[in-house]
Amino acid sequence: MRLQGKKAFITGGNSGIGFATAKLFVEEGAEVFITGRNQETLDEAVKLLGANAHGFRADVTDSAARKQVFKQIADQFGRLDVVFANAGIGGNTPAGTTTEELFEQIISTNLTSVFFTVQDSLPYLNEGASIILNGSVIGTLGQPAYAAYAASKAGLRALARSLAADLSPRSIRVNVVAPGATKTPIWGRNGRTQEQLNGLEQQLSKLIPLGRMGEAEEIAKAVLFLASDDSSYVQAVELFVDGGFTGTPFGGAAGRL
Repeated sequence: MRLQGKKAFITGGNSGIGFATAKLFVEEGAEVFITGRNQETLDEAVKLLGANAHGFRADVTDSAARKQVFKQIADQFGRLDVVFANAGIGGNTPAGTTTEELFEQIISTNLTSVFFTVQDSLPYLNEGASIILNGSVIGTLGQPAYAAYAASKAGLRALARSLAADLSPRSIRVNVVAPGATKTPIWGRNGRTQEQLNGLEQQLSKLIPLGRMGEAEEIAKAVLFLASDDSSYVQAVELFVDGGFTGTPFGGAAGRL
């Protein structure tokens, strides 16, 4: 098992990619600590993950809560080997009608809080630990009405490179996983019906060279690679897990003219 005896911390581990990663980490031998804002879904996730998982209710934008969670984990369980800064939010921010409040909320959650999650974890990380940031293809590709989200995810790429420079003397690796369109509950949170979700999946699948959306478990496997010793000489990279969409945007069915 690739994470036998390791301790891993995952923000937003109660749903989607975070939960799929927590599940895979447990299966690979890790003791996992997940955070989430919703106590009910957090409790359910811990129940499903089993005895080697522990849940902590915390908002990643809450400085005091972040610091308290890391101290509590260290006091009860010891130092960490993996940090997956996964939690983030979307948001429609078209040029011309976007409020400063919404723009700043997205940047604060997706970028600022990631930096401080990493910073707050540093006193509790083992030498040679692995830090993974959850980016997005939208940090590279231009998408209408997603300026704040795109800026936050592009910022993670630069953030990871600077953090890698800071932390390399401790042999701590910092990398980014950049998912493409992935099947997670987030797609249904704006009130889309199942019929609308099916139509969206069909539309997106035509754009993706591999002809389908990704599964959360597939992203989790990439995170596992970056967390484990399999990537012991991988530092400051952005790993796209997007069915080829970023590398060959005309490779999907819709682009084959």
